[in-house]
Amino acid sequence: MTRTADPPVRSVPFLLSLLWLIGFQLRVTILAVPPVLPLIHRDLGLSEKAVGVLSALPVLLLGLVAIPGSLMVARLGARRACIFGLAVVAAAGAARGIGPTAATLYGMTLAMGIGAAVMQPTLPTLVGEWLPSRPGLATAVYANGLLIGEVVPAALTIPLVLPWVGGSWAWSFVVWSAPVGITALLVATLTPHRARALPSRAYRWWPDWRSPLPWQLGMLLGGTGGLYFSANAFVPDYLHAIGRPELVGPCLSALNIGQLPASAIILAFARRLIGNRRLIVASTLVGFGALALLLTAIPVLTVAASGVIGFCCGMQLVTSLALPPLLAPVADVHRLSAAMFAIGYLVSFLMPPLGGAVWDASGVPASAFCASAVSIALTLAGAAALPRLKT
Repeated sequence: MTRTADPPVRSVPFLLSLLWLIGFQLRVTILAVPPVLPLIHRDLGLSEKAVGVLSALPVLLLGLVAIPGSLMVARLGARRACIFGLAVVAAAGAARGIGPTAATLYGMTLAMGIGAAVMQPTLPTLVGEWLPSRPGLATAVYANGLLIGEVVPAALTIPLVLPWVGGSWAWSFVVWSAPVGITALLVATLTPHRARALPSRAYRWWPDWRSPLPWQLGMLLGGTGGLYFSANAFVPDYLHAIGRPELVGPCLSALNIGQLPASAIILAFARRLIGNRRLIVASTLVGFGALALLLTAIPVLTVAASGVIGFCCGMQLVTSLALPPLLAPVADVHRLSAAMFAIGYLVSFLMPPLGGAVWDASGVPASAFCASAVSIALTLAGAAALPRLKT
């Protein structure tokens, strides 16, 4: 597909920096929850089931609201829809601790998840609008921000943010929501609104479900997310069940931090790696081998395998996010992206409950990872059908 030159409105480093910031804000308020869950549990008296729903709700909304997000991009344009999503995430994310009450916490988490879901399809579209000749690099940059946005709140909330706000989980949400609001102001004030060639009613927003492409990309993203979320969900309980609780911390750290070098490698070699079908297939097969090593319960291999799984998930996530701008015209990127996110995140949401149900039925801890195997199969199916791409 022929791409036009990048717009001369702003420098390329500036636009890349802004994309990185937006990617960072897409995850930071969501991942600020796990470090303070024990405090929320204590203060609000939530059950374990309620805690699980609180953790999973944003992921579910990322899938359910993806199509309405496409409609908003079609009506407002990607830039304005992105500003709206950032503003909602900032306001609702900060308001989660008002009271604090369980009703407010769940209501504002719902609103925050909707804002994040609206932001999702704007990013691939902004890549196509701002940097049309560098879609691979631009996607790798914002995906790097997204992945770091998953790691930073997990690493800094307990040692740094909570002491700063006097141990208040409610105020910690305000702290992590502040950069989201700042990013909304930066996008609103430092990027111009560009009139589109067609009136808003002429832009399509409903995905073409008859085309195989949304389903291929959805399986690719859903399989990647299913493997990642299933590993996060079951590695702790599995290690406890086999008598190795001391490995929980190292394995979870390796799993999540392992995504960062994958993002850095793709960032450095974006033109060669983005859209490379063989890379996705190879990464998925390596992830399957790492899953087998994870179940050996040999400490060194278990920790190393967790890191490899994180690395493979990071590699597949970045390459998946880069595909809509490569496969669709700029005016249709939001539709293809929305379909991919809707299918992908709903699949990601369903995989952990599937694994848990199999564990409950069989009584065998390792059986929970059948969901990870299904996720790997979905990723391979989606990758195998992709066309060869050049960036």
